[in-house]
Amino acid sequence: MPPLNAFAKAGVALASILALSTGNTEQQLGASADLSTAPRVTIDRPKPTFMLMERDKRVHGLKPFQDLVDKAPPGSILKPPPGTYAGPVTIDKPLTIDGGGKVTIDAGDKGTVMVLNASNVVIRGLRLTGSGDSHDTDDSCLDVRGHHNLIEDNVVDNCLFGIDLKQVNDSTVRGNRIKSKDFELGVRGDGLRLWYSNNNVVEKNEIIDSRDMVAWYSHRNIFRDNLGRRSRYSIHFMFANDNIVERNQFYDNAVGIYFMYTEGGAARHNVISHATGATGMGIGFKEASGTLIENNEIIYCGIGIGSDLSPFQPDSTIEIKGNRFAYNGIGILFNSETGGNNVRDNVFEGNLTQVTYGGRGDNSNSAKNFWEGNYWDDYQGFDRNADGIGDQIHENYAYADQIWIELPVARFFRSSPVMELLDFLERLAPFSTPDLVLRDEKPRFVKPAKVTPS
Repeated sequence: MPPLNAFAKAGVALASILALSTGNTEQQLGASADLSTAPRVTIDRPKPTFMLMERDKRVHGLKPFQDLVDKAPPGSILKPPPGTYAGPVTIDKPLTIDGGGKVTIDAGDKGTVMVLNASNVVIRGLRLTGSGDSHDTDDSCLDVRGHHNLIEDNVVDNCLFGIDLKQVNDSTVRGNRIKSKDFELGVRGDGLRLWYSNNNVVEKNEIIDSRDMVAWYSHRNIFRDNLGRRSRYSIHFMFANDNIVERNQFYDNAVGIYFMYTEGGAARHNVISHATGATGMGIGFKEASGTLIENNEIIYCGIGIGSDLSPFQPDSTIEIKGNRFAYNGIGILFNSETGGNNVRDNVFEGNLTQVTYGGRGDNSNSAKNFWEGNYWDDYQGFDRNADGIGDQIHENYAYADQIWIELPVARFFRSSPVMELLDFLERLAPFSTPDLVLRDEKPRFVKPAKVTPS
């Protein structure tokens, strides 16, 4: 066998390190991996050291903030005098740092501004700015490694990565305002990243003009009351189980919430609006299982919910209930025909296409997912006994709209007179047997009250 090259050796070494455990031989790399009891390991490249002359001139002459940290006793409260200080800073002891909103730490556009490598630390009221722009060394405003930390009410700007949590458990990230460097979307860093970090609370943060808020191999975290604007993924989960996303507002991002290779978790009481463009999607699934999507407002998106091979695990379901899908290009798009989606008590209104399957399927698709109690603004029936339920079953067929599902560029002509005429003729006298997309046996006749996140 030929010798392994350097990259292969590095990959084997990394996999071996991540598989380490203390007293638990069943710990494995993957969605179920938990490194909370593993030895602390160096999971990124060593942070480079930059001389003062290599940093931007604006930080020359500033007092190093590291001096104040070094002099503070462990467990003490550090309230620095207002002003601007030079970074970088490393914190390796329990400490409370309270800048009162009047303290700036600037690394002069090189490296990472602050490294928090301790537990039981509070970082509050600081402005962290001026990281480097290297993805290789994860240049960030705040690199966090400890547990039981509180990071709140900070301003994070002009940084590649914003707040970067690695192997961090039981911590809170609250009330921070995060903004990336002024780069093209794809080369920005993540505004907030969790990597093998569990049981954390991320709430009331503003992440604007960043790339993603992302959770890798991170379980049982809560994301609530956050605001995301003009980024790529508002939240992207990868091999991250049982995370809760609630009462957030996500506007003008490419994708609202994406569950990829996940199990469990819930997204509820969120507002996701204007996820547009070629990949515009409110909520997405990729080989995800056991997720609850409840009482969300998904409006003005290219696709409300996009699902690919989900639910993935046998005998699992995805529950979609109480949501409002309004004025989207497509309300729900299933790119596969696995079934297992229970769609109940939702509102579908103003969508160009309510529900569809990617590619041409068959009439058995309608039986694979369960539909009940939904309100459809294109329902053609009556409610003679006034019980709020339509007298006849609501069936949705694919007619001419199959053209722009199979040929997306044709969607531009969706409302043109020619396409409207073709759709009318297809419904009047179909050229071929149309596909039955769904059957709702108990459609709502009266639209329920507007879904309001609470």
